[in-house]
Amino acid sequence: MDPLTWTGPLGQILDPALSVIAPVFALAVLVQIVMSVASAGERVVTNPDGTLSSSGGAYGMSRMATKWTGLALVALLAAYIALGAVGGPGLAGIVGGMSQQLLPVWIALIATYALSIVYKRKLGLYGKLFDSTVGMIGFGLVMFWVYAGIMAGVFDWITTHDSLSQVSGMKNKSPGTPLFGAEEGEYAWYLLGGDNLARDVFSRLFKGAWVVVQIAPLATLFAFLAGVTLGLPAGYYGGRLDTVLSFIANLILAFPVILLFYLLVTPEIKAAGIPAIMGLVLFLFPVIFFCVLLNSRYRTQPSVRTPLLIVVLGVMLWGYLSLNTENGYLINSENFKLPGLPTWLDGINPDPSVLLVFVSVVFVNAPTVFRIVRGLALDIKTRDYVAAAQTRGEGPWYIMLWEILPNARGPLIVDFCLRIGYTTILLGTLGFFGLGLESESPDWGTTINTGRQLIRAYVHPLLPPAISLMTLVLGLNLLADGLREESLKD
Repeated sequence: MDPLTWTGPLGQILDPALSVIAPVFALAVLVQIVMSVASAGERVVTNPDGTLSSSGGAYGMSRMATKWTGLALVALLAAYIALGAVGGPGLAGIVGGMSQQLLPVWIALIATYALSIVYKRKLGLYGKLFDSTVGMIGFGLVMFWVYAGIMAGVFDWITTHDSLSQVSGMKNKSPGTPLFGAEEGEYAWYLLGGDNLARDVFSRLFKGAWVVVQIAPLATLFAFLAGVTLGLPAGYYGGRLDTVLSFIANLILAFPVILLFYLLVTPEIKAAGIPAIMGLVLFLFPVIFFCVLLNSRYRTQPSVRTPLLIVVLGVMLWGYLSLNTENGYLINSENFKLPGLPTWLDGINPDPSVLLVFVSVVFVNAPTVFRIVRGLALDIKTRDYVAAAQTRGEGPWYIMLWEILPNARGPLIVDFCLRIGYTTILLGTLGFFGLGLESESPDWGTTINTGRQLIRAYVHPLLPPAISLMTLVLGLNLLADGLREESLKD
């Protein structure tokens, strides 16, 4: 079986067009940037009827060139993906093979965009996101990796081989190399080549996306729940409570992040049970948040509040105990043991290394969220609608959670998106330094660290995870910009 080229027979038709359009697009963008600086942007004139219009000129021409060459480039890339998904490796080579494997992701993205655009006027801020070109691009990049991670990690629809399996003769093989001795029903190529342990780079790439999708959003959410739970009363009450909580937050923020992670993963610290104690404290905040949220909302309706709190509190306490229980113990150190749930009740069993990274990321991010929420609460508590709620006799927690927090949602949503990006970078950094996650983990940071050791001879194991990390963080930043742009229009 012959090795695959990047674009296969399809490239003989489309590659010449790509080699012309891509440089022209890059040149048009460069010219537009230069002209915008030289002429201070596009000149606008006032028409006789009072309307405004562009004056054209060199800047207008460069802008039109950028627009149309950009659209042509997008159409060309869409042709590669669509024809590759239909024809597979035989028609479009490596690009076709990857596009065909990612067919479930393309279908999910198309369905998401179609439904969101049709019902965008009924979807609040999320729907308004589709009025922003920047937001739509960012949303597409983020959802691509979300869908790809879920479909690779949960359903195993995308990967071509097991991410840990080693195939004899495939060590450091280049992209498109046919699999030696491939059996019937086994995928015949390593689409992105093999790494230094003869593992499939393509499969490890998308298994690594699942690691990021699991940890980054959830860790950011837990950090937000902890920051909101502490930041609201600090900003609302002020005084000594604010002073103490702000001091603790500043103390954590003053500690170097990488050094903190080095300390948390050392055997002595783990043996002392410090990460387990941190997990017990940090994971308690979601339970407190939702219980206070429901109690403050239904305080005047005991018939609704009591059964609701019993159900919610019961489920969340079980999740809290199950998440923190390992081998029957909440804390299992040399000097102290705290029993947890019995084995038959322990339904949530995350990998200990993943849980350690999760706890560490929440611990690092929570103080920053606390400071943001505190600042918003200090500002919003002076508004008239807060004074009106106080006049009605509403309790402090009702005012904080149902008056202040909803009116702070814009900045918090934007920061949430940005913080997922920061967390993604942090996870990559931890994996690169070999902290927390297992050495055979397919996460992008670990894969980049493994690939860099042979970068002078083999680039293909290193580039895919590095580009993937870059595109996900870029998508999150663009998504945050789109949300900020639309939230300012409210």
